Amino acid sequence: MHTSTTAQPPAFRLSWLPALLGLLALYLPTCHSLAHGLWSSEEQAHGPIVLAVVLWLLWQRRGQLLQLPARPAPLAGSLALLCGCLLYAIGRSQDILIFEVGSQIPVLAGLLLLEWGWRAVRLCAFPLFFLIFMVPLPGAFVDAATASLKQHVSIIAENVLYAVGYPIARSGVTLTIGQYQLLVADACSGLHSMFSLSAMGLLYFYLIRHSSIARNLILIAAILPMAFAANIVRVMALVLITYHFGNDAAQGFIHSFAGILLFIVALLGLMALDSLLGLVFKDKKASQA
Repeated sequence: MHTSTTAQPPAFRLSWLPALLGLLALYLPTCHSLAHGLWSSEEQAHGPIVLAVVLWLLWQRRGQLLQLPARPAPLAGSLALLCGCLLYAIGRSQDILIFEVGSQIPVLAGLLLLEWGWRAVRLCAFPLFFLIFMVPLPGAFVDAATASLKQHVSIIAENVLYAVGYPIARSGVTLTIGQYQLLVADACSGLHSMFSLSAMGLLYFYLIRHSSIARNLILIAAILPMAFAANIVRVMALVLITYHFGNDAAQGFIHSFAGILLFIVALLGLMALDSLLGLVFKDKKASQA
């Protein structure tokens, strides 16, 4: 009995070697293309972070997965794997990144179903869901949402700066301050920062695991307003830097740093709000301790 139990884990791992090699063959080229394309842009810079988080979460669950009894769901697993492979084939051949990147979810779910069944999918539900944030937003949605967001960001930035005495005017999404004209570009709309901050916010909630439903709901509802407000602050900061130090000072490193600062400020704001809510909504574990 002792020799049979010690021999099972290596054989089990070897049985998964073809699946692991298949995953690497499919998605290493995808990651290489993303690293030299979409992920190098400011809008999609969160992609590798999301991938690293998913891999880390799955690695954390490896022990629980190995202890699950094998109760495969062959029909559901085969259908999920087939759909995922079809999505990948269409996306890769037609250069449709939404399909190519999104195919990871049904492919991984299918493999889990074929080996362990639905309990494995439930165990890995959050990492599978989190992969959604790796999928690029549809172009039609981005175009529609960006135009509206840029308009609102421009209006609020103009009104706030005008109220504190700056000589600023607006025409559409173009801000004129002093001798300078600044176009609120697509990257300054805040859409992609909202998307990436939503990912980090959900990860924060998942790791903290507050027992208070009201606290969680308030924090989730606060993610998008905080991201939008932080982006307005970013635009106003760039406008003020241009006005006081010139156009060259607002471009290059400072412009990129403003995007990083936006992300940090929004996350810190979310954590600060969480701490304040903790004074009102106590976790059950904390109260029992």
